[in-house]
Amino acid sequence: MKLTELDYDLPESLIASTPPPERDGSRMMVVDAATDTLTHDHVRALPERLPRGALLVVNDTRVIPARLRATKPTGGRVELLLLRT
Repeated sequence: MKLTELDYDLPESLIASTPPPERDGSRMMVVDAATDTLTHDHVRALPERLPRGALLVVNDTRVIPARLRATKPTGGRVELLLLRT
């Protein structure tokens, strides 16, 4: 895989800057590997979409706004993203 395969256009207007008024109103992308389809739904529909016995893993990590950019003496560029203090 080449890094260029991961490039895509993401308009600023589609990036959420605040959570929705009702948290279960957040949108989610649903990928059905069996039928090779992609649809969209809301988080409130998650209980109906999960099969009985499914394991749900929740990631509650947060990113702090700390991105550091630097240039190495050799000219190489470095970018650091700090995840915790």
